[in-house]
Amino acid sequence: MARFDDPEASMSEEALLPKNDYPNQDKKFWVIFKNFAIMGWYAFGGPAAHIGIFEKHFVEQQKWMTHSVFAELLALGQCLPGPTSTQVSFAIGVTKGGVLGGLMSGILFQYPGLLIMSLVGLGAAQWLVDPAAWVSALSAGLAAGGVALVVDATFSLAYKLCADRDTQIMCTLSACVAYYTTLHYTPATAWVFPALLASGGLLTRITRRNTPESAGALEVTHIANLGLSITGGALLLVLWVLILIGAVVCRQRIPYEQAPALHWFESFYRTGSLIFGGGQVVLPLLLGEVDAWITDEQFYAGLGIVQALPGPLFNLAAYLGAVIGGWKGIPVAWFGLFGPGVMLIFGVLPFWGWFRQFRLYKLALPGLSSAAVGLIVASLFTMALKVRSISPFPDSSVVIGIISFVLAHLMKAPAPVAIALGGLLGIAAWAASLQ
Repeated sequence: MARFDDPEASMSEEALLPKNDYPNQDKKFWVIFKNFAIMGWYAFGGPAAHIGIFEKHFVEQQKWMTHSVFAELLALGQCLPGPTSTQVSFAIGVTKGGVLGGLMSGILFQYPGLLIMSLVGLGAAQWLVDPAAWVSALSAGLAAGGVALVVDATFSLAYKLCADRDTQIMCTLSACVAYYTTLHYTPATAWVFPALLASGGLLTRITRRNTPESAGALEVTHIANLGLSITGGALLLVLWVLILIGAVVCRQRIPYEQAPALHWFESFYRTGSLIFGGGQVVLPLLLGEVDAWITDEQFYAGLGIVQALPGPLFNLAAYLGAVIGGWKGIPVAWFGLFGPGVMLIFGVLPFWGWFRQFRLYKLALPGLSSAAVGLIVASLFTMALKVRSISPFPDSSVVIGIISFVLAHLMKAPAPVAIALGGLLGIAAWAASLQ
């Protein structure tokens, strides 16, 4: 197990455990299972909404980690290729129960969307491709509830992590640049998002350079578990690179007719390894990778469905794999797209735990966190405007969002309640022919 201060330190695990952690491994795993088993079924709204659900449940309600640690994990995921909310779901489990805990939390969060999209791709749920009016209304209400959770999370994180003038400025700058870039220069998000995080760190590194080492502002919360050791993390990162190189080389040398699954895997694995920006960026780019095996109509039908379902948008890979290759195509495409991001988060976490001790990181952390909050703000506005524009009752969707926000933020209702009520209100709005 890697620790935040020294990978070889002899400090006991109990000294680093949060107060709500459990030395008994079985109890740890039960707690992880209990918290993640249902979450994947109500995690509607896309990556930003997932972050909102995580923040409300694991930071505010369960107290598994502080706002600062959560923002660090979020920033770490945004700096890596792959699906950010998926990487955060694995990382949360790692901090609670090590490698096995991370695998459990991540898999439990992904499997509902994986299951549904696999069935859709195989044709067992073909009716979802051309949904009935009440299904569209339910989807619109659930999406409005998801937006409300993002608003709730954004408020909470901003109040905690953007309390000073420099962090407020960085949050605003990050949000504005990210929003405009996402709309007009989507491919550039591959380097703009990491650059914004780096700029935030540089800003507070400069503005807070005279902060004494003993100041409370430089305190960094201990992390009980980081999964792999430094060596194990390095080996996993090397394995990720070797698989990428091997897949690319083998695809070039082996004809499609001899190994179609290899060609499918290489396309998804390379995309998942090299593209930043999450599902909104990666999924449209996948069309260019799979257009030889799937029609545009099939692709866009799946893209529309996955955005109306709970769980990560990357679950579109299961649908594409099923359409391309049937049952055997599902694991090839799904592991190909998800694998790189998961390997990266497990490989990088031990190094993150190691460099958290340095003064340079402590000074940069407020800027990194505020820039990460800015990216959530940008996602919030992008998602809210999109949800309203595609809703069959745009004005009612806004009202549903307001009600869900009041429930989540002021009345402290659980996230499933706020989202479920949004879905019911969506059906009610459709039945009443509201606008």
